[in-house]
Amino acid sequence: MNSFDVEKFRQQFPLLGNNSQSIKRHAHEQTNPTQEVSNAFVYLDNGATTQKPNCVIDSHQTFYQEYNANVHRASHVLSAKATAAFEQARDNVKDYINAKSIKEIIWTKGATEGFNLIANTLAHHILSPGDEIIISVSEHHANIVPWQLLAKQSSAIIKVLGLDEDGRIDLNGFEKLINNKTKIVCCAQVSNVLGKVNPIEAIIAQAKAVGAITIIDGAQAVAHFPVDVQALDCDFYLFSAHKMYGPTGVGVLYGKQALLESMPPYQAGGEMIKKVSFNQPTIFADLPFKFEAGTPNIAGVIAFAQAIQFIKQFSHSAIMKHEGVLIQHCSRALAQMPNINFFVNNVPDIPVLAFTVEGHHNHDIASALDSFGIAIRSGHHCAMPLMEYLSLSGCLRVSMAAYNTIEEIDYFIACLEKIITGVDRNIVVNDVSAKKNLQQRRQLNSDDIIKQFIHIAGWHNRHREIMLLSKKLRRLTNSDRSEQALIHGCESLAWLVATQDEDKIFYFQADSDARIIRGLLVIVLAAFNGKTAGQIQNFDIEEYFATLGLMQQLSPSRGNGVLAIVEKIKALTLTE
Repeated sequence: MNSFDVEKFRQQFPLLGNNSQSIKRHAHEQTNPTQEVSNAFVYLDNGATTQKPNCVIDSHQTFYQEYNANVHRASHVLSAKATAAFEQARDNVKDYINAKSIKEIIWTKGATEGFNLIANTLAHHILSPGDEIIISVSEHHANIVPWQLLAKQSSAIIKVLGLDEDGRIDLNGFEKLINNKTKIVCCAQVSNVLGKVNPIEAIIAQAKAVGAITIIDGAQAVAHFPVDVQALDCDFYLFSAHKMYGPTGVGVLYGKQALLESMPPYQAGGEMIKKVSFNQPTIFADLPFKFEAGTPNIAGVIAFAQAIQFIKQFSHSAIMKHEGVLIQHCSRALAQMPNINFFVNNVPDIPVLAFTVEGHHNHDIASALDSFGIAIRSGHHCAMPLMEYLSLSGCLRVSMAAYNTIEEIDYFIACLEKIITGVDRNIVVNDVSAKKNLQQRRQLNSDDIIKQFIHIAGWHNRHREIMLLSKKLRRLTNSDRSEQALIHGCESLAWLVATQDEDKIFYFQADSDARIIRGLLVIVLAAFNGKTAGQIQNFDIEEYFATLGLMQQLSPSRGNGVLAIVEKIKALTLTE
């Protein structure tokens, strides 16, 4: 296919529907560019997971409807058909990344399991006390924590690679770190936050020169450009299906055959054995089955093969060209806005843009955009060491895919501009402690909140009401923002203090650095202030939030942590 038709591509994704047409009409017809689009859905969180095309969804359903059976283990026709499709998928992956053999393609639950597999098999046998593991500072936690655990167990040493001004791994720094004690080098081909392609060819070559094993995280790469593992000459390459239009719960570990054959099994059970006996040593299966214990995600693997064929149908080169246009358009638009801060030089290599908005909390921006039907991500993006390296508590991330359009980017920019220019930043901390006179003031109770929300329709309007409520929260003093008062489980900082009067009635005061959390705190405290411990324990917070139409906010997600606030209130009163 010589040219890329974004509408034809987009129509393959049922969750996206005809939304692009409504966004397009809005862009051309509305005099107010920031007026909310009815039922808008602009999905810009593709770095976390992509949407799924019809062929993937249909494949998953067809397997269960027409030939559901276990693989490799039976002589009947259903098993034969399932096994053939399952192994054809392995062959498709082999071709997709240009591996030498299907023996080098191991199915996992995702890239995370692949890292743990390597750390618990090969790495345990090649490390001695004092040996070194090199990891870049921009890695996903999945490519950090397994090596931290391994280093602790083996008394190895972790060395951390910094970045250059463009946000790529600093090759000069790498040359200074690598030596004959280096046994493992782990890095991502593309950062999941900065969107920059790292110079992994040079890194792999230098690692090979000292005999180090190279492990490449390709999770953010494989959906955006072709990967050739033989050309890279890496020892291991890992990725997940769900970031490239495939199903969740399926991943690929590519490893050079000689290395995989030298590694012991990761898990034990069915399928990974040739013979089991109490009288003789157990004999393990040949590659790749040695690492695939138990019944695999058969439907997911077969559906993943459809995702690969789907990408091939539209071609990587055409997808890359369209995504390049999106990168340039979104980068230029953000750069022209006031108070937008980027962290590295130049535009990203894949359509992933990270930034902060000066004077606004990341979660406030993300939740406000959500009220306009725009999905982006805020937080640390499973890259806390990178946030620390950049002196950030978190950031916003817009990650696009080939089904995104220029009109969607324009709508996102217009809504972001409205949020930045239209929000009242009332962030002055009140120096008078609220704890001493809280019970004397007229407090909003749950009935008051229900009356405010009961007739409000639409998440956009409810979000606006939450932001207005944030102004009603009396701020805590700096002394009250103690470590003891900190609410763990909120990605934004939040604090809670409690007092109890002579009648054993509880009163709470709370605060947060995010306006959306402050508004939600008003709603939560209205439910619990002025109650006894028993009343607090018995209050049905889920029913309360359901009545308010805010169940999406009552979740244990890192984004808001409302449940963490409720749990801390109940824990304090339970102690009393």
